[in-house]
Amino acid sequence: MEGFEPRWLSGLAAVRWEHGRRLAALVGRRLTAAWLAWELDGDCWWNDAPVVFDFGGEQLEISHRKFDELSITWNSIQVTRPPADPMFQIAWRDDMCHRLTALHGQVLSSVALLEWQGEQRDLGTGAVAVHLAFTSGGSVTVANALDENELDFGAPGPHWRRHALSPEGRS
Repeated sequence: MEGFEPRWLSGLAAVRWEHGRRLAALVGRRLTAAWLAWELDGDCWWNDAPVVFDFGGEQLEISHRKFDELSITWNSIQVTRPPADPMFQIAWRDDMCHRLTALHGQVLSSVALLEWQGEQRDLGTGAVAVHLAFTSGGSVTVANALDENELDFGAPGPHWRRHALSPEGRS
């Protein structure tokens, strides 16, 4: 994708250090759009591409790969240009996931980093997800689904350890 230069991080400390303050600064902002890369021929989400949240001009771009790598980028993806892939026809869409579109216009009330704590030390232990909660009561988590993104709606399950972010970026 033109302009997108992921910076892959592993572990809670690295993600919080690099992005904690800026993520926390989104609290109080209104979500204007949430973009997914959509594979047109298969009519499905292309979940290898970042999930893009637009908070009124501040664009948050979240992507996962491998078992525990997370990239958070800011204002780098131009959703008016389709992601280039020689095998697939892909377009950015903000209207294909009704659970995301239901959050459009909502004000962000909190941001948390979630740390996976499996029952036993599995390959995903320590992986970090981003959880966005809105004043409407809705929420979305962008998590690692073993080398691709996954969207979860609602409260994080018992295998996640929640680290709320304050404006200072600490949890």
